[in-house]
Amino acid sequence: MLQRPMDVLHQFPVRKTKKQKQAFRKAVRTYAASLGYPVRVEEGSFGARNVVIGDPENAKYLVTAHYDTCARLLVPNSLMPCNMLFVIFQQAFLWGGIILVSALTGALAGLQFGEYAVVPVCWLMVFGIIALMMTGPANPSNANDNTSGVVTLLEILRTLPENQRHKVCFVLFDLEEAGLIGSSAHRKRHRAASDRQLVLNLDCVGDGDHLLMFPTKALKEDRKACTSLYRVCGYFGKKSLLVRDKGFGIYPSDQAVFPRGVGICALKKKKSGLYVGKIHTPKDTFLDETNVNILRAALISYISCDAAQ
Repeated sequence: MLQRPMDVLHQFPVRKTKKQKQAFRKAVRTYAASLGYPVRVEEGSFGARNVVIGDPENAKYLVTAHYDTCARLLVPNSLMPCNMLFVIFQQAFLWGGIILVSALTGALAGLQFGEYAVVPVCWLMVFGIIALMMTGPANPSNANDNTSGVVTLLEILRTLPENQRHKVCFVLFDLEEAGLIGSSAHRKRHRAASDRQLVLNLDCVGDGDHLLMFPTKALKEDRKACTSLYRVCGYFGKKSLLVRDKGFGIYPSDQAVFPRGVGICALKKKKSGLYVGKIHTPKDTFLDETNVNILRAALISYISCDAAQ
């Protein structure tokens, strides 16, 4: 049973198996109901189960996070969402590695069983590696990816003034790590409503001093809505909360399936640029509550601000 949002970190550290997810959803439903929210679970493709708290049809805002645990990778999955060259290099390295391993395996199969085995084994390896990356054994630590987003969502839910609740629907997406399946299911089910809703998606917000908001391309084109996010930007000691609406910026998460989505993450900084590190590895153990509190206060202020309505 959840007494406070941070309990998720210790009570439900891994949410990968059917049993683990079911226990987590039950705890969240009980917690949200105890605060007076209507809550239900909506089913989607491939067994996805989204936890929907509030009214998804009439809310003006969606505050979202994915709750499923990623698979553990053999190499760290680092992101540099503001660096185009790194993104290109990373994708080339990823797919080049998959193709190389698959080709070598196919060649070995050809030597062993004959040339007819090369192509089938190559394709089998490609699909096998991709499946392992998405649905393989759970990463044992996921404080940042994405317990941090879940905790922040629940903190906003807990502290949002009652007279503002009608504006917001909170959604915990399933199967983000398998390819944005849960958020795509929500989009399909609530397409008309989500066409107009501003989607504030929290993903990997727990480790880094640079909190950035990444609007989708369609939202950038709506300058009034996009610049309204500036109202909650600022510097908080060594930490900052800013909007990345100019220059290159791409953050791969659930907001991408919504036309008016905003991906929110925390990044560290080194000479080569801003980055997210340690995710998809056992080293993902740090969740900074200061980040949670900054985002909680900022998003509640944004939702509550009459000028933003």
